Amino acid sequence: MVSVAEQLANANKARVETLATIADAAFSGTERLAALNVGCARSLLEDGVQDLRAVLAADDLQDLVSLQSRLVQPGSEQVAGYSSSVFEIAIQTRQALSRVVEAQVLEMNKVFTLALDNTTRQIIEMAQANPAATAAAKLRKRAA
Repeated sequence: MVSVAEQLANANKARVETLATIADAAFSGTERLAALNVGCARSLLEDGVQDLRAVLAADDLQDLVSLQSRLVQPGSEQVAGYSSSVFEIAIQTRQALSRVVEAQVLEMNKVFTLALDNTTRQIIEMAQANPAATAAAKLRKRAA
């Protein structure tokens, strides 16, 4: 039979592993989001320089008006793509964290069931080992 100290040590080890897994999932999502943001910033800078060059190269007002309509469309597409990527990262991070929580709940249920079984078994063994104490407890219960 496993001692209480061993059970506590095992539970603490499991908690540390769970926290490490949660931290890993959170940092992974954060790293992916940071990489997305750096990529977007780089893309915006490059596009901005390219757009500025196109504006400076325009010869007249007609060129500027036509250039304006061409520049607006890619920007809205980039915003939609960025939003979609952020949403995907958030969903994947949430799924990773959910898997950890579900595993933890299953483990807690298993540990609780085992502890309940052990406690029940010990009570039965104690009752069988000392019938006089069991009889006294029954008398006290009836008297209450």
